[in-house]
Amino acid sequence: MPHHLDTLAIHAGQEPDPTTGAIMTPIYQTSTYVQAAPAEHKGYEYSRTDNPTRTALQECVAAIEGGKFGLAFASGLAAIDTIMRLFSPGDHIIVGDDVYGGTFRLFEKVLARYGLTFSWVDLTDLDAVKAAFTPATRLLWLETPTNPMLRLADIAALAALAPERVLVAVDNTFCSPAIQQPLLLGADIVMHSSTKYLGGHSDVVGGVVALNDPDIYARLKFLQNAIGAVPGPMDCFLTLRGIKTLGVRIERHSSNATAVARMLEDHPAVRQVIYPGLDSHPQYALAQRQMRLPGGMLSVVLDTAEQAHRLVTRTKLFALAESLGGVESLIEHPYSMTHASTADSDIAVPPQLVRLSVGIEHVDDLIDDLRTALAD
Repeated sequence: MPHHLDTLAIHAGQEPDPTTGAIMTPIYQTSTYVQAAPAEHKGYEYSRTDNPTRTALQECVAAIEGGKFGLAFASGLAAIDTIMRLFSPGDHIIVGDDVYGGTFRLFEKVLARYGLTFSWVDLTDLDAVKAAFTPATRLLWLETPTNPMLRLADIAALAALAPERVLVAVDNTFCSPAIQQPLLLGADIVMHSSTKYLGGHSDVVGGVVALNDPDIYARLKFLQNAIGAVPGPMDCFLTLRGIKTLGVRIERHSSNATAVARMLEDHPAVRQVIYPGLDSHPQYALAQRQMRLPGGMLSVVLDTAEQAHRLVTRTKLFALAESLGGVESLIEHPYSMTHASTADSDIAVPPQLVRLSVGIEHVDDLIDDLRTALAD
């Protein structure tokens, strides 16, 4: 019988060390490996190509995403960039019209110069997505929930809609596999910034990919080695350490965020709260069907940009910082921080919007912090 995610997170790819019995995966802090004869080795020859600590992480990520193969990278953007190298000049990619600012920057400011073309589409509108497909379309790129508007994409419906030639890739960073497993819903590739919920402690930068197709895996594995944007063994160790508590952390993130969202929805200074766990969310029914828990991310819209700036600079427990998914609560102003690259585009973030990553502190303290910051 297959194990549950919480068990896989602790054990998948992580056998006790056969030499010492150490229960934690060793940090193989080495760049190269001794060979008995030319090309005769024990499975490892150079740590850009493979490293035992990275192998453990990759096997663990594949298991918790319900996939056969995993790959680890130096950052989430390195993972995205490597996926995009599956494609050639002239290929067309459909992207949701609300994405992380770094993804927008990579696609429009870097990759478009090399002949890839991008269409930015509202993924909640299946007719609009269907109309966006062309004979040159090779990839449908989803974030769900999106960053920072927390719109949901129906993974199963979009995977069914995509022509056979089109790969469906899902950035699962906001959820983690503790909330949703896109491969089980029909996606071809799932990626994460493992800096966020997988690592979970704001102490490591990384990216991961999971998938099932052996041919796509072989191509990505070749690119991983050829490009070389790989994590070091200490980064892999820290990410594995974080994954072990993923399930229990996500439960606390979700319960805290739900309580914070309900408080903010009733607060007179807040115009709108965007959170998949509230029945006021326009896709609440989809969230109930697709996500096991509502997650730790929420956004609030205030009346003015000045009020948004005031809120993010007045909190004490919610630290003003980029990133998300750590045990500590963070608050940020996407328009001027994580999404500044979209400011002059059609997918610009409203300047009066504030994004919160709700941590696992005591929820009463978090609510008191926000109430104080919102007070006149």
